[in-house]
Amino acid sequence: MAELGRSMASEHSILALSIVIIGRNEGSRLARCIRSARAIRGVKGAVEIIYVDSDSSDGSPARARDMGAAVVSLKSSRTSPAIGRNAGWRAARASVVMFLDGGTVLDPDFVASAVPLLRDPNVAVVWGHRRELHPDASIYNRVLDLDWIHPPGPTEFHGGDALVRRTALERTGGFDERLVAGEEAEFCRRLRELSYRIEHIDQPMTLHDLHISSWDQYWRRAVRTGYTTAEISERFRAEMPGVWRTAARRNRLHAGGLILSALSALVATVLLASPWPILLLLILYLALIVRTAGQAAWKEPNPVTRFLYGIHFHLQQIPILVGQLRYYRDRFAGR
Repeated sequence: MAELGRSMASEHSILALSIVIIGRNEGSRLARCIRSARAIRGVKGAVEIIYVDSDSSDGSPARARDMGAAVVSLKSSRTSPAIGRNAGWRAARASVVMFLDGGTVLDPDFVASAVPLLRDPNVAVVWGHRRELHPDASIYNRVLDLDWIHPPGPTEFHGGDALVRRTALERTGGFDERLVAGEEAEFCRRLRELSYRIEHIDQPMTLHDLHISSWDQYWRRAVRTGYTTAEISERFRAEMPGVWRTAARRNRLHAGGLILSALSALVATVLLASPWPILLLLILYLALIVRTAGQAAWKEPNPVTRFLYGIHFHLQQIPILVGQLRYYRDRFAGR
């Protein structure tokens, strides 16, 4: 760690790390995020904190300045995480950048655990576990918390929170600002083309509050996921033939199978004047849920939470498919 700190200092004054926080109207969550960034341990050298604000109306820039952060204000009708992160790392001075969303809380020991992996010049990104800050606040937070968990090791992607080598950002030009979501996966595609690796470590990284407490919020989040999946798989069809197109195709098959089986069971119930087709379908759905819950045992020991996660895993396929269909509707309409 000390050696890496000295190498950073030689290139960028005495700075060991730049922490880039993006946000819009984050309120008290921004203050919480900045406090967590200031509380990190084990970094040898100075740390700068940069807050990139996307035209907030709640005084977030002033709040960040009062807490000692440098502020980059974006005044544009079009904002996105990619635009914010690019503005942040270009203003940063250290050779390693920690990206955070304004609503997250950084684990104090993550950077110290992650930085040693960057001694390998082929490693461009290190990321850890993002978990829900309040998983018990709602049934939605409880199940979506498990979506954040991924097995450690080399990965094809990283999330919005990650420790990134600055030279990798410079070589790739950073994040694609045409994308309103999914920019990290597209960025990782270009990293892999340059023979860089993305490493996921078995360490807590950030806590995040989805703050989803209603069916409508849950549904809209899944629809956005579907829209993003379809957009990236189509826009980068030649460059990204793998994971995104596979995810889009699997969702269409999964959701289509659920819908068609439900319609078939309903028709059979009416034609046969018997409840058995519906009952058999419910047994099939229950078997799928139990199977998924069993596969998630490595993520969560609580069987009730795993069962709820199994329901979520299959149920979310419907709004994700709706999101895909909305993308194609907008595409053919020229929007």
